[in-house]
Amino acid sequence: MWDYIKEIPWWGWILIVIALVALRDILFQRKHTISHNFPVIGHFRYMLERIGPELRQYLVANNREELPFNRIERGWIYASAKKENNYEGFGTDTDIYAHQHIFINNAIIPFKIEKDHPNAHDKYFLPCAKVMGLYNQRRKPFRPGSVINVSAMSFGSLSAKAIESLNKGVKIAGAYHNTGEGGLSPYHSHGGDVIFQFGTGYFGIRDAAGNFSMEKLVQLVDDNPFVRAIEIKLSQGAKPGKGGVLPGAKITREIAGIRHVPMGKDVISPPNHTAFSNVVELLDFIETIAEKTGLPVGIKAAIGKLEEWELLADLMVKTGKGPDFITVDGGEGGTGAAPPSFADHVSLPWVYGFSDLYKVFKHRKITDRIVFIGSGKLGFPAKAAMAFAMGADCINVAREAMMSIGCIQAQVCHTNRCPSGVATQSKWLQNGINIPLKSERLGQYFKTFRKELIEITHACGYEHPCQFKMRDIDVNVDDHYLSKELDRTYMYEKDVVSFKGMQSLKDCPYLGGVIAQTNL
Repeated sequence: MWDYIKEIPWWGWILIVIALVALRDILFQRKHTISHNFPVIGHFRYMLERIGPELRQYLVANNREELPFNRIERGWIYASAKKENNYEGFGTDTDIYAHQHIFINNAIIPFKIEKDHPNAHDKYFLPCAKVMGLYNQRRKPFRPGSVINVSAMSFGSLSAKAIESLNKGVKIAGAYHNTGEGGLSPYHSHGGDVIFQFGTGYFGIRDAAGNFSMEKLVQLVDDNPFVRAIEIKLSQGAKPGKGGVLPGAKITREIAGIRHVPMGKDVISPPNHTAFSNVVELLDFIETIAEKTGLPVGIKAAIGKLEEWELLADLMVKTGKGPDFITVDGGEGGTGAAPPSFADHVSLPWVYGFSDLYKVFKHRKITDRIVFIGSGKLGFPAKAAMAFAMGADCINVAREAMMSIGCIQAQVCHTNRCPSGVATQSKWLQNGINIPLKSERLGQYFKTFRKELIEITHACGYEHPCQFKMRDIDVNVDDHYLSKELDRTYMYEKDVVSFKGMQSLKDCPYLGGVIAQTNL
């Protein structure tokens, strides 16, 4: 028998394996109709389906048609982060007549940089024009040292090496790093300014019953002076009104310690906060936190119905109190995994949500009290110019920041199998992240972004993007009007931002990232 087996050629073994697979498909498996009806060759269908995104990304889709970020956008981020040539030649290949295409109206004579201007010495210097907490007289006001910053992404969702790379990168760029709702980890503690965010799970500041603990929040702020502000997450663009789940299998001892949760059990973030139940209580909650910690306090939300926002604005007018900043998240979703029904349909995209919300506060003449932060695929200079023209004061980026440290848009963040090591807890996959290199790339992406935004601003005759007006930006809206200025599109005019020149920002005692800025 053994002699007969040894005489079987290599191709004979292949035929035997194929025959066994065919028998298994026909006789023993009933889960997959295609494999049963088309044994052996049916497996190729599932293989192609599995690698379909990669085939489309690299072989099928053109430079401009992929979502959420097309090849041109990803290429600009990668080249900017690596300090490579991010130009394009022979004219644009984008359809400039497409719906929602942005046009920036340049001036005949650009803004001139004099030899004593801050940007003459530092071409990346671009802090926020407003100060968080100044109007409400918080004990520790904060002016973000950069108009572009890292958005909320939690340790647990992202890997330890990714979080550390981001934090060291924002230190290089003089920006801030939002922790996300997963708590403050050691990887957030490498020199960058931090905005501490918490959501309905109160991770890192919860008591034994899972409720908010003011004592733990105050202790966290006292122990970590690099925490410059606090953000209360009401909702996120990916899934507003829906809680999150961190599977027990993904919870390491380190994550359990940081989040103050038990090992081995699914951690559920409920849809609702337990620390407050209505807008009046939310306002009181904000003021209590600000009083106890001395820090500016803001809120983050995706935008839908406006009635509660109108109530909040009315209370701010009546009491003189309120959030120091508001982060508006786009309904197009981001790093958080969500059911398609939520990601595709619940809450408004950023441009619609922000314009609706801004008008609520504009009509009550209180936009000067608030630092407005935009978050929703705004990590490109032209889109940022549009956001500033609409009333934004800062930009938060999540996926763009991930790409600058190696993300390839594999879209498997929710599987724990991120091939670049950015969105996984796998130690093996994380080993590919070179923290010093990746942090430099995040820092360089932010610098390049600010440099190009400054250049666009100067081309329009302004010194700082806070000076953009809505009529400075046109957007294609339909076939009849072709394009309209933003004020005619969204039916409001942005309020004037108080701005006394870049030098006044550089001299501000509340400026964040000042050490990093002077060493650029």
